[in-house]
This record gives sequence, structure tokens and C-alpha cells, in this order.
Amino acid sequence: MKILVLDTIHGGAVIGSAFESAGCTVDMVDVYRNSSRIDVKTALSGTYDLVTAPVHLDPDHPLIRSQKSPVITHHEAVRTLLGDALPHPMVEITGAQGKTTTAHALASLMENPGVLLSSRGLIRFPDQENGIRMSITPASVITAAQAAVGQGGWLIAEESLGVTGAGDLAILTSGQTYRFAAGKRDALEYKVRTLRSCKNVLLAPGIAWSMPGAVRVDDAAEVEGIRCQIATKQGGGVFENPLLAEEAYRIPLMLAGTAACLLGLDPAPLSGFCGVEGRMEVRKEGRIVIVDNANSGTNRDTTIAAASLARDTSGCETLTLVIGTGEGDGRVCEGFPDAEIADTICRIRPNRLILVGGVLDPPLLPPDAVSGTFVSRAPTLSAAREAAISATDQGAIVLAVKTWR
Repeated sequence: MKILVLDTIHGGAVIGSAFESAGCTVDMVDVYRNSSRIDVKTALSGTYDLVTAPVHLDPDHPLIRSQKSPVITHHEAVRTLLGDALPHPMVEITGAQGKTTTAHALASLMENPGVLLSSRGLIRFPDQENGIRMSITPASVITAAQAAVGQGGWLIAEESLGVTGAGDLAILTSGQTYRFAAGKRDALEYKVRTLRSCKNVLLAPGIAWSMPGAVRVDDAAEVEGIRCQIATKQGGGVFENPLLAEEAYRIPLMLAGTAACLLGLDPAPLSGFCGVEGRMEVRKEGRIVIVDNANSGTNRDTTIAAASLARDTSGCETLTLVIGTGEGDGRVCEGFPDAEIADTICRIRPNRLILVGGVLDPPLLPPDAVSGTFVSRAPTLSAAREAAISATDQGAIVLAVKTWR
């Protein structure tokens, strides 16, 4: 079989190599930089039995539009390549927000050895040994599944824009959506479509879609204050955690606890879950409270929520805000544009402001928004964090730099 694999940057090279190992003849095309050995022009003149393309590629790309052979997605290709060599249990997690927290919270409950694939990379449990840094493209599931099978353990895989359908359970963490693939596809609609082939599905609140057998987390889990009670056909449980009072953690913890019950596990240990670095993680250093919300999904809403959490936790209005984008990779996903950063600062009105990267240069802030505020700059998140700690003797610090970590 001769296969054309599109987009070597976002996992295509891994998928292509896997097909070659299976005995197929493969052409791989870098559709964005056109720097692969087989370029777009050459591929257009070829004949293939199968084409696989990422869902984020423009559906009107010439290599898709002109094909007479079947075209499948990278998600579907990975499902085919995995075959029956699957770890158990295998949980796939997708959604516009909350994926990483849900994945880490659920992993903290798993028994025996296993592998967690998240935006933080590949982590082996129970030692939480960091493996290679990987993206959450569907192709990464191949490597993660092989690692999990190799140690006879479970796999929890965070995936972008849908799931492969190979897992025992799929979780959709958010009903939020956006346009992608040159604005021609709806993200939520596509994610829902990939769930239709899954054995078991767990849905976050606010998803206007039904499927026989799917579990809605708000039907299974009830939160009152910092207490969550869960009841499913497979089992139930209770846990208490102060993070349940925070919107950014409430739904991910409900999802993780409910998923655990669906897998026959006790969610009670979630009482000790302290959060994920960069995802509203709260730490205390002396008299200072530090809320770390620096991650690839940082935006205005999460930063405002982090500032509220920081002030509530510290019991003080004094706040240092570290905000901006990481060098090189800060403008990921939907970006963190200057106008949004400026509006965030105006809403929070910090006592001290540290700008990271090239944001707000020249400044776009109204003079009254920074009146009495000490403003400085730092080249990196690390440098800004150190500067913030050195300059802050009371209150709280919020880290809100958009960056991969």
C-alpha cells in the first residue's frame, strides 16, 4: 500500500515512520514549509492508496481537494496503527480547556505503573519520571501507548482536537469552541464527532449533545463548597479539596473523580491533589502567596481568575502581576494579544507590573490604569519570577505568561 502523509511538523513524520514499519510505501510532505524531500508539487503528480492529513489543515488544500483515494485524519491513522496493541485502561482526554489538569488529577489516582501524556510531556508513573518532551498531537499517542504497553500499565493521553477512539474511556473537558482549519471547521463539532466511536464517554457540563451511554459529569458529581460527591453505576465516592472552590479546578476535579469511579477507583485521594504547575497552582513563600498560571492557554479570563484567587488566599489586595508571552513559543494557540493583555492589567490593577517578552512595546495602557504602579520588564518567565519575589514583601504574585512548560 502506498500512503501519502501530510504535515511532517505536527506528527506526520511519526505516523509516516509507523506506516513504513508496517511495510507500507510512504511519501511524507511538509505542507507548511514545503521543505520535505517530497514537496507538494511532486505529491500532486503521484498516485496513492490512502492519504492521511491533520484535521487542522485547510480542507481545500490541493493535496486534499484533488485526491481520488480515501483521506483519513491523523487521529484515524493512529487508531489504525495502534491495532490491538493497547494499554489498559487507556483514557483519552480532549477539550478547549481543562485537559491538563484533568489528566494529572486522574493520573494521581491510578494504581500500578502507567504513562501520562500531557502538554507537560510524557511522564512515567509511579515514580513520575519525566520522559521526552512531546506535543499532544495524535501521533504522540503512538509513542505513549508503546511505553505503557512496554511496562504493562495504563495510559492517560491528552490530545488536541479530538481523540483516536482507541481508549477505554474518552473525556471531553469543555463545551467551548473556536474555528480552525482556515476557519472552515468548528472545534467542538469535530471533537464530538471523534467521540462517536468511543466505548465510553464522559462529558463536561454545557455540552449540547447526547449519546447513548455517555455520562454527563454534572449528573454524576455534585459539589458543595469544597466537597464533591460522586455516584455512577460503576461506583462512587467523596473527596474534599479547597481547589473545588476555584472555577478553573472545579470541573477538572469533578471529571477526574468521576472518571476514577467509572474505572472502579476511589476518588478520595483527590483530597490531597495540589494542582498542576502553571495551572492555578498556589504556593506560599514566606508571607507571599504565588499563583502560577503561566501555561500555553493563559489568557485574560484565567489571569483575572488567578488574581482573584491570589488576593483571596493572601487576604491582601497588594498584588504583583507578571504577564506577557514566552520568547519564541509564547504566542501559542489563540495567542495573548497586546490589547487583551492591556485590558487584563486594567481590570486587575496590580501594585507592581512585570512585563515579559516584547508585549506592550510601546505601552498601550491608559495612564490612569497604571497610576501608582511600578512597571518593569524581564526577558523570561524565570527572570520575572525572581524579580517579583525580590520586590514583593507582602500580598501575592500572579504569574500569567503564555508559554509552553
